[in-house]
Amino acid sequence: MRAEPMWFKSSYSASDGSQCLEVAAVRGAVRIRDSKRRSGPQLAITAHAWADFLAYAGEVA
Repeated sequence: MRAEPMWFKSSYSASDGSQCLEVAAVRGAVRIRDSKRRSGPQLAITAHAWADFLAYAGEVA
């Protein structure tokens, strides 16, 4: 039996729910989706690429 990924909302998402991203770690990858379209498409990237993105985003924020 496969467990459902544990999704969490981005801390930069709008508080009114209009612009929300959710992310989940799944077996060495990170999945990203629109919280309003939970059954819609997902972007999957490697955990290494996600770490690089977070480091870059922290530098430019």
